[in-house]
Amino acid sequence: MTMATMDRRRLVGEAQSGTARAAVLGMNDGLVTNVSLILGVAGANADASIVRLAGLASLVAGACSMAVGEYISMQAQREMLERVLAEARQEMTADPDGMIQRLARIFERTGVHGDDALHAAQSVGGDPEKALEMYVRSGLGFNPQELGSPIAAAFSSLVTFAVGAAIPLVPWFLWSGNLASLVSIALAAAFTLGIGAYLGRMSGKGALVSALRQLAVVALAAGTTYFVGRIFRVRAT
Repeated sequence: MTMATMDRRRLVGEAQSGTARAAVLGMNDGLVTNVSLILGVAGANADASIVRLAGLASLVAGACSMAVGEYISMQAQREMLERVLAEARQEMTADPDGMIQRLARIFERTGVHGDDALHAAQSVGGDPEKALEMYVRSGLGFNPQELGSPIAAAFSSLVTFAVGAAIPLVPWFLWSGNLASLVSIALAAAFTLGIGAYLGRMSGKGALVSALRQLAVVALAAGTTYFVGRIFRVRAT
């Protein structure tokens, strides 16, 4: 097996498991949510203590929301795939000859024809679990060994959202006013570029283009909330 094939299998496994996706999206969502909220509150001329409180509340609420949402989503996906597996297993038990024919058609799609495809299907069909796995992998398009972990995805979302949300919030515990805002923006921009570059590298679209696109989207979101805060320029006490 070549290194390229191994890398592709690793990427497919990570994508199907949902854990890597939840981690990247969690950190990105936390970063975008909190830098936007912090700049919006700061733009309203709020005291630093109010900014800190709003940022912390957003961090906790957002992390919990992300975790619950990811758990429910992954659990529903897992249960749907488990149902498909159970139904396929029942069909195999009730109609083994029909499953042999399905496997033969799968072999035919890979270039094996006629009696050779049927013979290969019969050989695989001698092991019901192996036959089921091959049918699900090749016929239905998912790996029965990698259905994803709802708990892992939820925990990943919880932690990464909190980390992302903390990045623009930390400066407000050290400074206040314009200095805190500038440091918060700088940190958010740096991490945004890093997330964009990572996504670009993983997708093969190019790290630089992806990083700049990510920065533009985050800047738009943060800038919008900042100007909304400026419109309602009221000191919160």
